[in-house]
Amino acid sequence: MPSTTETLTAERILEATEEVLRRHGPAKATVVDVARALGVSHGSVYRHFRTKAALREAVTKRWLDRTSERLAGIVMAEDRSPEQRLRDWLAALFEAKRHKAGDDPELFATYTVLVDELGGVVHDHIADLTGQLTRIIAAGAESGDFTAPDPATTARAVFHATGRFHDPGYAREWTAPGIEEEFEAVVGLLVRGLRAAG
Repeated sequence: MPSTTETLTAERILEATEEVLRRHGPAKATVVDVARALGVSHGSVYRHFRTKAALREAVTKRWLDRTSERLAGIVMAEDRSPEQRLRDWLAALFEAKRHKAGDDPELFATYTVLVDELGGVVHDHIADLTGQLTRIIAAGAESGDFTAPDPATTARAVFHATGRFHDPGYAREWTAPGIEEEFEAVVGLLVRGLRAAG
């Protein structure tokens, strides 16, 4: 544990905040709890994050960014066709969301509350994800694999059409029997709709 502000970094604060949120939940977690976990004064935490709201926003963004970063590699994987990248990206998004919900349900529930409070962070996250989808669909349109006159509009449509498999509101359904088959059916339908005629 750091004992001076010189060894305290924003990343360490965010790690500690995540642990405090896991233990106490968003309603009871305080900046004082975070400082105590780090062995510093709460003033030291406020030097990095000026308000409790700023700290919550940063930790939520960090949590959401993990998914975006994981998916970014698929967007750039030029050794795969645009169709395969699209299928892999949607599958990785579904798996990442299921992993978060299933492996750490307490933290997932906490972040679901925080995400509801922090609309701007969520908006930016969705914009990042649909931006990634747009790049995949644009690559497919350029190669002739997809018919997509407006890749950005198409990407938003694909994102919304697959919402059941990544929107936290559906988390309870993600372990239901047959969910994999339903996911594959939806993705198959979307890909067939995107394929260029002829």
